[in-house]
Amino acid sequence: MCQAPTRANRIALFPADEPLDDPGLEQARAMSARFNDRARCLRSPALAAQQTAEALRLPAESESDLRECDYGRWAGRSLETVQADDPVGMAQWLRDPASCPHGGESLLALLARVAAWLDGLRGQSDQIVAITHASVVRAAIVAALGSPPPAFWRIDIAPLSVTKLTCNGILWTLVAANERLRRSEFSSPI
Repeated sequence: MCQAPTRANRIALFPADEPLDDPGLEQARAMSARFNDRARCLRSPALAAQQTAEALRLPAESESDLRECDYGRWAGRSLETVQADDPVGMAQWLRDPASCPHGGESLLALLARVAAWLDGLRGQSDQIVAITHASVVRAAIVAALGSPPPAFWRIDIAPLSVTKLTCNGILWTLVAANERLRRSEFSSPI
């Protein structure tokens, strides 16, 4: 599950470790009945993921592999500002998955981290709810489908959307992506 919205999400900033905004917190609270306590719940160590889990009333363990991509010196800045200040770096970052002109984490490093985390879950029979960030959900989809790294840029994940993956012990399967929950679904287990 993608975390609830923050101010940075709403105004299109590269994420930093910011809290949920008030509307995001209310949206998450409204969804709390949707989840059951039978699933193991993990979350990113970021404040927004922690607050999302709390609003959903899910006792979630912090999992470092679910952390947001490290955008280095671009964190907290808008795409337009970064594009104006560093057009060569922005073009390089969008074109080359191994680059990290911002001094943070490359797309390849993010994809490898999330793929390794998924590999560690193979063979587990527990249902897991992972509360994380759009970048991590996109990376999980790329890993599950065995897609090339540039596919990452072609996946849109909304705040508070649910993506469902299953594993037969060998292969991951994408069951649903970017599902927006309706009130009628709140009481059914995932």
